[in-house]
Amino acid sequence: MEVTFLGTSSAVPSKYRNHPSIALKAFGEIMLFDCGEGTQRQLAHVKISPMKIDKIFISHLHGDHILGLPGLIQSMGFRGRDYQNPLHIYGPVGLEKVKESIFNLGYFTIDFPVIIHEIENDGNEITTIFENDEYVVECIKTQHNVTNISYSIYEKKKPRFLREKAIELGVLPGPNFGKLHNGQSIEINGKIIKPEEVTGPPREGSKIVYSGDTIPCEAMMKLAKNAKVLIHEATYKSVDFDKALNNFHSTASQSAEIAKESNVSILILTHISTRYTKTDDLKEEALKIFKNTKIAYDFMVLEI
Repeated sequence: MEVTFLGTSSAVPSKYRNHPSIALKAFGEIMLFDCGEGTQRQLAHVKISPMKIDKIFISHLHGDHILGLPGLIQSMGFRGRDYQNPLHIYGPVGLEKVKESIFNLGYFTIDFPVIIHEIENDGNEITTIFENDEYVVECIKTQHNVTNISYSIYEKKKPRFLREKAIELGVLPGPNFGKLHNGQSIEINGKIIKPEEVTGPPREGSKIVYSGDTIPCEAMMKLAKNAKVLIHEATYKSVDFDKALNNFHSTASQSAEIAKESNVSILILTHISTRYTKTDDLKEEALKIFKNTKIAYDFMVLEI
């Protein structure tokens, strides 16, 4: 999995930080998490084609997280995306109205389906919103001054295939190896070979969690539990705690506390206020609490 930070600023962009957006390359797909203004230009910088994006996950409906959608969708139409390539957009209730506004903005032609998935999650429980054989996307409602959805995506890692054991049981290298590794029993000389006979114990896949905008809360810690990577907003320094509280944002030290309590492996701080031209202080206050902390910057790439 490869994470590319397209925009790492908060409500206002700067010369060095664009509005929030993250691209994830994984499982043969490209997904976006949030789509702030200017996202398609950032995609061009890192040579990611918008035409390859099939899913967009929106945390909340503040402009800095959604105003890149109209241009991105119109560009997809201009470049010839067709009905065979639908775009799925997930987000909080109200996203359908955003789509209606986009489709009434200016003159353009869209020949592909834009499918909206409004997430109704009013409690403190984790909800599965997408699942296939390779990965699962889950979410939970966290605490901002509008409805905010935090997301996790984790891979379903197959047990290790025990090649020598399979050969010992009479399975020759070839298609039958793949069938067994994919959980399918096979028959060899009248004997049934089951997948569990030639595979190791279950393995945990990598899990990535993205907060969107939120104050520290139990729901965020629940979603982030044992994640490989936690991407968490850190709009303010601790010295500006009152501003963070009043605006329903987190400080760098609060984000580090969440990472520590959730037992994550890596913490990436993003959504940095433009009031801080240097981020050394933000990083230092987080490092005092959680050692494996990094500050995101535009075009930063993280291999997982």
